[in-house]
Amino acid sequence: MATTLITGASNGIGLELAKIHASKGDNLVLVARNKTKLNEIKIELETQYKILVHTIAKDLSQPNAAQEVYDELKQKNTVVNYLINNAGFGDYGFFYETNWDKELQMINLNISALTHFTKLFLQDMVKRKSGKIMNVASTAAFQSGPTMAVYYASKAYVLNFSEAIDNEVRDKGITVTTLCPGPTETGFLEAAALQDSKLFKGKKIASAKEVAEYGYKAMMQGKTIAIHGLMNRIMANAVRFIPRSMAVKVVRSLQAKIN
Repeated sequence: MATTLITGASNGIGLELAKIHASKGDNLVLVARNKTKLNEIKIELETQYKILVHTIAKDLSQPNAAQEVYDELKQKNTVVNYLINNAGFGDYGFFYETNWDKELQMINLNISALTHFTKLFLQDMVKRKSGKIMNVASTAAFQSGPTMAVYYASKAYVLNFSEAIDNEVRDKGITVTTLCPGPTETGFLEAAALQDSKLFKGKKIASAKEVAEYGYKAMMQGKTIAIHGLMNRIMANAVRFIPRSMAVKVVRSLQAKIN
């Protein structure tokens, strides 16, 4: 029986991925900040699917959080077969006006924690010559993002880092998949104050369940890059064929707030 570790597992794509892995019979390690919500999910999934769910309430933007999670699982002799680095958040506003403490948290969570989790668990996977990792990036990874400069840059890091690591370990029986969702119905919109932007308002956007199902299949198939949605795939690839100065203007326009 496989064990899947999911960060940011208390809502959105992370929660839907937990449900999918539970339905496949995987035991789960769920990591998020909200202990109460995690325990509710634990009871629901253990009851419905007769699996084991271990919850760890942890703020992954804090230093050494990934190491603490890893050490706790080592003490319990828990072997992680699938690692899903889903936790992350964004913020909206001109960089010269936004809050540095929040941006530092974003960098720590979106980049540092994800990289550290990958380092720790990948080493064990290499020794076993098996395992799968999915790092959740975004279609934001494919271009610069005025009014969300740090978020877009952090997701570009996730994409480039994950693609490189996949190349390093694929011949060792391990795959690293980068899931790149476009606009998705999650708590991200409210957290990033994006619900009133042209990118989202009045548009039909994907559900977290749809993205999770797509991501699960991509990871199990060992895809390197998985972009959800035909239009998202077209847009992500189109930026390679237009001047970067034009691409950045398009993003700026799409993220403008509608009054």
